[in-house]
Amino acid sequence: MIHVEGLTRYYGGHAAIRGLSFDIQRGEVIGFLGLNGAGKTTTLKILGCVLLPTSGRALVDGHDVVDHPHEVRQRIGFLPDTPPLYDEMGVGEFLAFVARLRGVPSREVSARVTEAEEKTGLRDMDDAPISSLSHGYRQRVGVAQALVHRPALLLLDEPGSGLDPRQMVEMRTLIQGLRGAEHTVLVSSHLLPEISQTCDRLLVIKDGELVAQGTEEELGQRLGGGGFIEVEVRGERERVLAALAGVGPVRVMGEAEGVVTLRVEAPVDLRPGVARAVVGAGLELLRLDRGTEKLESLFLRLTRGGDEAAP
Repeated sequence: MIHVEGLTRYYGGHAAIRGLSFDIQRGEVIGFLGLNGAGKTTTLKILGCVLLPTSGRALVDGHDVVDHPHEVRQRIGFLPDTPPLYDEMGVGEFLAFVARLRGVPSREVSARVTEAEEKTGLRDMDDAPISSLSHGYRQRVGVAQALVHRPALLLLDEPGSGLDPRQMVEMRTLIQGLRGAEHTVLVSSHLLPEISQTCDRLLVIKDGELVAQGTEEELGQRLGGGGFIEVEVRGERERVLAALAGVGPVRVMGEAEGVVTLRVEAPVDLRPGVARAVVGAGLELLRLDRGTEKLESLFLRLTRGGDEAAP
């Protein structure tokens, strides 16, 4: 659905993005993750035919965004970071207006508006003036206008911006509901839970360059720190550390009432070896769990500099 090759955009002497290359398959929900100013919005605007690239290529469903922008626009729905709403209109009135702008035949406009409202939980707000809506509902209207014409590709720029925790969960559920054959979704955000629980894969951008891509598990493995074993052992701290010394790198996470909690770095599953070491030392094993490094830690490692992973 998206093919990006060497995409670069300069503003004067400043490169907002440099040499971006990636592919997104039809039906995927992809998270575009980066700090503010990393180049996410610039990339989405190029894919949405709002900006021209300085160099490189971007294809949407086989159509070049520079050579065939009209064909690209017919296939996309775009939610910019500030939803393009008309406050004096009602929700249904506005969505019908957008549907007509996007070329939906007159006989289908009403059905498309109803469909978009149902997908975004706006059916009960059809007659409500947009000016009366809360920020969360305005974001929903922004998503609805992006999908009212059934686009093959949805570009969502920070859809969770400014939402409270409940609204964030609702927005996450909304985006998850768009997954499937009808839509491909590229969602940009710096809100880690939104990306982690919504998307199939991640593209991580830093200072205009792609520093990693893949699932959370793949990123963790690539950084050499994705897997770990969390252990709770009853016994003296020194004895516990001595028992696990030969298993792998060990870090004490806490100690209370004679119970030591540790993390053993383990790219592969080392639980059998950890269990044998603890029991063999005459210690009491209380808990043994395998986990992976969370997105927050991966994100910080990828964006703070010094230990980025190659795409």
